[in-house]
Amino acid sequence: MNEIVDQLGYTAYYFLTLGMLWFRYILMAGIAYVFIWVIYKERLKHKIIQNKLPEKDKISHELKYSAISLAIFAASGILVVLMKNAGWTFIYDKVEDYGVPYLLFSIVALIFLHDTYFYWTHRLMHHPLLFKRMHLVHHKSTNPSPWAAFSFHPYEAVVEAGIVPLVILFLPVHTTALIVFFFYSNFLNVLGHLSFELFPKWFMENKILRLHNSTTHHNMHHKYFNCNYSLYFNIWDRLMGTNHEKYFDTFREVANREPEPIGDVRTPTSVVTSGV
Repeated sequence: MNEIVDQLGYTAYYFLTLGMLWFRYILMAGIAYVFIWVIYKERLKHKIIQNKLPEKDKISHELKYSAISLAIFAASGILVVLMKNAGWTFIYDKVEDYGVPYLLFSIVALIFLHDTYFYWTHRLMHHPLLFKRMHLVHHKSTNPSPWAAFSFHPYEAVVEAGIVPLVILFLPVHTTALIVFFFYSNFLNVLGHLSFELFPKWFMENKILRLHNSTTHHNMHHKYFNCNYSLYFNIWDRLMGTNHEKYFDTFREVANREPEPIGDVRTPTSVVTSGV
């Protein structure tokens, strides 16, 4: 990390980081959009959670604010470098300093710490004093697309980007752990905004697997607002009683839908796909 900054300078490193963020965003959200929303939309339309997809102007809104958010996330990358150079962080450069078992532990720790951070900051942003100022931009997508994964107001983007600068103050992490964490986080973020429920029907019946959130979980948050605040795991929502009361039933209803019989050319009254 430091070597790259020394060679490029902070300005060039910022744009390199920004380019990498755009690549990751387009790769994950783009693949989800092309394959689920375009190529296989007709085959999967019975899995559309809200029985319809958003209009194109909503997707334009998501792209615009995602561009702003990615610029802020890139600035967070510069902050991390500055903190490391100042000796404020526990980022280490050699895997052997802590070993592979710790590297794996640190990835899991990052994910669980982020899940806790996200739940409480997210719930705080739903307070009436903060909602319109910070979180309403994201909730303009009441029926989100994969492009909504980074569609934040700048204030919210600063909060979302704050997890890594905060964690590296006390948790030793290797760059590899950060990279794996970023890809996992981006993947689950896109999945949560997919609007198609791809988890199998038996997912919710497994006592372990059901502790991981489904797409339906976050989609219901976008639809109803004051419920389902968690990101990766259905732990804090359970502990705090903030799961939507019909979450599990809604998941089962969507997951158990069957596709139309082949050759049935009628347009189902329950699925509207205009605007995409």
